[in-house]
Amino acid sequence: MRFTRSVLGATAVAALSLGATTALAGTASAAPNTTPQKVCGSSYKTVNSAPIGSRGTVYLTYNASNGKNCVTTIRNTPGTAVDMSAWIYVADTDQGDEDYGTYTSFAGPTYVYGKGHCVDWGGSIGNVYVQISGSNCGALKESRVTYTR
Repeated sequence: MRFTRSVLGATAVAALSLGATTALAGTASAAPNTTPQKVCGSSYKTVNSAPIGSRGTVYLTYNASNGKNCVTTIRNTPGTAVDMSAWIYVADTDQGDEDYGTYTSFAGPTYVYGKGHCVDWGGSIGNVYVQISGSNCGALKESRVTYTR
């Protein structure tokens, strides 16, 4: 996980000026074929999300009963399999989970215990990547980066 995070972080910093405004754009209007709750579990509530260009959305969910977060990346329109990812990392505990592969609809679920901790999370569809750092902890302002390779 450390290697993945450092590669994503270095690339994200390099692409900050090019892609930061893209992260604020809305997702496409096409309805996805699934939901974060279908992927992560019905007890997981969406607490944050980020568009991945016009291709889909990466979702951060949380289950208050077990203190776990789940991340999934969902395409707006399923189709031919493409490279996708979903990942989550808690720096305080050095725990993380990731799912990288070729999928037609969604990547994930990825789970980590996050109660009381800031989380770093993100995902990708094709060559568009989103990384959110220091998120959902209340004390720090998150940093969001979107970039295309």
